[in-house]
Amino acid sequence: MRLEDIKDPSQLKALSLEEMTDLADAIRQKLILTVSKTGGHLAPNLGVVELTIALHRVFNSPVDKIIWDVGHQSYVHKILTGRLDRINTLRQYGGISGFPKIDESPHDVFNTGHSSTSISAALGMALARDLNKENHEVVAVIGDGALTGGMAFEALNHAGHLGTKLVIILNDNEMSIANNVGALSSYLTRMRSDPRYYKGKEDIEQILKRLPSIGPRVVKMAERIKDSLKYLVVPGMLFEELGFTYLGPIDGHNLNTMITVFQQAKGIKGPVLVHVLTKKGKGYRPAENNPDAFHGVGAFDVDTGQPKPKTGPPTYTEVFGRSLTQLAAHNPKIVGITAAMPDGTGLSYLAREFPERFFDVGIAEQHGVTLAAGMAIRGYRPVVAIYSTFLQRGFDQVLHDVCLQKLPVVFALDRAGLVGEDGETHHGVFDLSYLRSIPNLAVMAPKDELELSQMLTGALQHEGPVAIRYPRGQGKGVSLAKRYDPLPIGVAEILSEGKDLAILALGPCVYDALRAVEKLNKEGIDCTLINARCVKPLDEQTLLKAIRRCKKVVTVEENVLAGGCGSAGLEMLARHQLQEVQVVRIGLPDAFIPHGNVNLLREEYGLSADGILKTIRDKFFFRRRKTGFITS
Repeated sequence: MRLEDIKDPSQLKALSLEEMTDLADAIRQKLILTVSKTGGHLAPNLGVVELTIALHRVFNSPVDKIIWDVGHQSYVHKILTGRLDRINTLRQYGGISGFPKIDESPHDVFNTGHSSTSISAALGMALARDLNKENHEVVAVIGDGALTGGMAFEALNHAGHLGTKLVIILNDNEMSIANNVGALSSYLTRMRSDPRYYKGKEDIEQILKRLPSIGPRVVKMAERIKDSLKYLVVPGMLFEELGFTYLGPIDGHNLNTMITVFQQAKGIKGPVLVHVLTKKGKGYRPAENNPDAFHGVGAFDVDTGQPKPKTGPPTYTEVFGRSLTQLAAHNPKIVGITAAMPDGTGLSYLAREFPERFFDVGIAEQHGVTLAAGMAIRGYRPVVAIYSTFLQRGFDQVLHDVCLQKLPVVFALDRAGLVGEDGETHHGVFDLSYLRSIPNLAVMAPKDELELSQMLTGALQHEGPVAIRYPRGQGKGVSLAKRYDPLPIGVAEILSEGKDLAILALGPCVYDALRAVEKLNKEGIDCTLINARCVKPLDEQTLLKAIRRCKKVVTVEENVLAGGCGSAGLEMLARHQLQEVQVVRIGLPDAFIPHGNVNLLREEYGLSADGILKTIRDKFFFRRRKTGFITS
């Protein structure tokens, strides 16, 4: 059967092993060709091709519920569940998402995008099934990286305690199978998943318990001996102690083995964990040799595996990483902390130069933040580099453990604002809102890469917590200094002065506002443009002077409007009782923004120069007269 003929995963049940192997090869080729054009998570998906085929062969989606942790490894699942004809639109505006989406297919039963959530969601679905007296399977697929998240262990503990029927597939792409361990585990798996084993075990226990006086003691002794032996020979004792039946490890590229074990797992009454070993990037040599580079990748050349050439200035991530490393060379108290993203955050530069001052905590943002608090309270200057969307998971720790104690921790929030093709779960458009409300925390946003370096320098000298948010992608091409003067916190920058309109812009939006101002000036509208730099504290003296002069204000930010920079401006006006001022806020609406090209999204939501210009014209109704423009 050709790949094009697969319209529903139920068709896999009729395929032979040879046909499924051929199908796996065809899927890999399709993945490589697709992601080379659209970008995306290639290595994780190449690693789960056989695993996904085996899952859909044994389980009956969508009646059986399959939840993908994080979800960036669900491309194969999408192909097998009727979306092959749309796979070329992957991560494109209006196309299919790079993550499971419940409104995209009935086979996507839970939206994911942040890690370590699948077991909790699966347990919730399993409990709902039992309460409804339904009869279907619930399966969570979680990677070894996601298993480092504390939430995953909380869910494992709860599931084991309840004894709920549930199947967890641990996709482990870090280990390899040694022959002796694999053979022993295969034997134990067969023995312990055989229903006759459980029936025989229960029968023997009942016979022993009937023995006068000594029966119960013999049973207890046997249990202790059995447990001691299990600790010696069973690799999954952690999961066994949590209440799971552990099966594995098994080869995640052997279809026959996985199908057999998954069928055995279905027959076990309580929670089961199947440990599957896979190879990231399987079947594509460049991805196998460098899986980290192909975890999340842009467009690339299929023949060489090389990314499509990029020209222009360095990225904000690179500038941050190099600047921090340069500053750390002069200050031995500077340390870097990340949550499994050393390359993505730029902390790999620090790790290479000062490995003893670099700490990767795994997918554990909450722990990373409080770890920084502990180091800060002992005199160090921690810089916690986490994507904006992922710091949301550590909000309580930022508030209680860092800011309540006014500790000098710097939060470097990469991927702030619109990030593009990864969509709703990855856009960093809430950070201004969720951070601005926290006492003692300064919140800053550079307009370009030079300001980023200057803000970082100033933040590392500040006696208190600071958050600096900056976007994904290349900088503006501004020349960088060899040494950076610290940018003072709470001081705005006036880029132009005028009497008709005041524009308060934040971060890279400053440059779009600048282009809009240039056009407005040509039309006779005299504009003041202020680079806010800092949302908290605001430079009230500078802002109020401009606002009192112009009486009309526009705020521009790449954040949701609720609680953002514009809200801070309105609160300031209310405090000073400036009721005669007209304010228009430009930002993102009260909605989750879909995936798509960043520039396209900025156009769509009015954040481009033309969008800013149109809003100003529409809201203030300027019309021409001999002396310039007036408000209608």
